[in-house]
Amino acid sequence: MTEITTLTQFLSTANTQFQVYDMGRRVQQIDMQEFQQIEELTTPYPAPILGHAQFAIVFWDASQQHYIWFLKLPLDERGLLSPAPRTQFIRMIIEALGRDPSQVLSEEQQQKLANHPFSFKPTSEKLALFNALVKKQLEQKASPQYEFAYQYLSKQVKAENWQEIGLQGIADICVRADELDHLTVLINSFDYASTEVQVAVCQCLEHLAVDEQLADTILKKLIAADNELKPYYLRALASDEAKSSAGISHLAELNLLDANALITIAARNWAALKDDHTRSTFLEALAAQEQHFFNQIFADIVAIPVLRIQLLSDLRNPDRSAILSAAIGGLFKVTKA
Repeated sequence: MTEITTLTQFLSTANTQFQVYDMGRRVQQIDMQEFQQIEELTTPYPAPILGHAQFAIVFWDASQQHYIWFLKLPLDERGLLSPAPRTQFIRMIIEALGRDPSQVLSEEQQQKLANHPFSFKPTSEKLALFNALVKKQLEQKASPQYEFAYQYLSKQVKAENWQEIGLQGIADICVRADELDHLTVLINSFDYASTEVQVAVCQCLEHLAVDEQLADTILKKLIAADNELKPYYLRALASDEAKSSAGISHLAELNLLDANALITIAARNWAALKDDHTRSTFLEALAAQEQHFFNQIFADIVAIPVLRIQLLSDLRNPDRSAILSAAIGGLFKVTKA
């Protein structure tokens, strides 16, 4: 038998169909061709987080029994998958199958592999969005929580009854924003729903491509919101680079780019940092934090392929401020050490 060295090879040999989702910064489906290039080590992982690729594989066979693996694999300094851990994981699976990859893992075998060293548990917010996204893409019914979530968000239930609504139901509505009147319901909910529900809606929308009218509504809410709530609305604008930049500028004007806001931007709204002005604003605010915090956040975002060249160029920018120069100097000291 030909040696199996990639997950794509394994799943194809096992006669399964599968889909891959990034579970690190935002829950996003990864194109199959791109995932194959990632596995072939010709393309860096698109959204690394803390030096790792965190992704989910959903696969199924002819029986339509679905399985899910949540995998966390290390990346090298170029952002490419480190082959050895992946190979170790594949060997573990093949051993569990008695070296026959065409056999589908039984429930007992699945449980044995559930706590392997490369597994991780997504947050409840990411898991809810992931479940909703997979169900829609596989043309399955939404969760049982969907109906009440729709009733609440469409004002059929009193706003103060927000504790009865489930996060999974909210995720189902957000993922189906292009169906029926769901977009209108979501837009109107920002004038009706409790603050707690609005925050939950934002936690789901941060992973999705948000309609422009909905994004406009969220940006207005961000500007009007209490300071401690502004980062939640900012996260919901992650798919809209221009409005993310506007939100970041708004926080900067109010001197609200604190550690929490900076983490939010790095984790969700990082695409806005492709804009030179926004990135400069972000780096200046980051430089005002403790040195170890600057080092950690910078190391995290410089690993994102679409930001890497620009951020490395910023390190050499002669026009940077004194405070940013000092922070970069501190970064270099740690790197050399």
